[in-house]
Amino acid sequence: MSLPLFLIGARGCGKTTVGQALAQALGYAFTDTDKHLQQTTGMTVTEIVAAEGWQGFRQRESLALQAVTANRTVIATGGGMVLAPENRQFMRERGQVIWLQAEAAVLAARLEAYPEQAQRPTLTGRPIADEMIEVLAAREALYREAAHFIINAMQQPVNVVEEIISVLAQARAS
Repeated sequence: MSLPLFLIGARGCGKTTVGQALAQALGYAFTDTDKHLQQTTGMTVTEIVAAEGWQGFRQRESLALQAVTANRTVIATGGGMVLAPENRQFMRERGQVIWLQAEAAVLAARLEAYPEQAQRPTLTGRPIADEMIEVLAAREALYREAAHFIINAMQQPVNVVEEIISVLAQARAS
């Protein structure tokens, strides 16, 4: 297996934490589309959105996805990466897409516990728990459409990594 592995899911589902551990376990490189954007623009996600709006940010996000895609790489994508149909198609055609699925309450609790990791500005201006319910409702079908595999991300990261490795091994064997 050398195809890229794309981790998708809402903010707080563990894409970066799990992605780094998964890459290490597989001997893959790890990259994060948000970090790539920050490095190439010299701006935070919040600054990009403030300067260019969400549409400008989403365009940059799509370009970042294409730029970081490489074999033997685990790629943590932004939570809204699935909003663009071309991104969903790109990921499905070029690699294995893994949705790290978690309930809104779990996501909100994680984001509130580690606010500095919630780099993105609020999408709705509402409290994080309410926002996560809205975001998941709006994006769940898109995550499902994009995903080759759905993994329960409401467990410890080490267990999420083990489940992903197991699912990928089963898929290779069949």
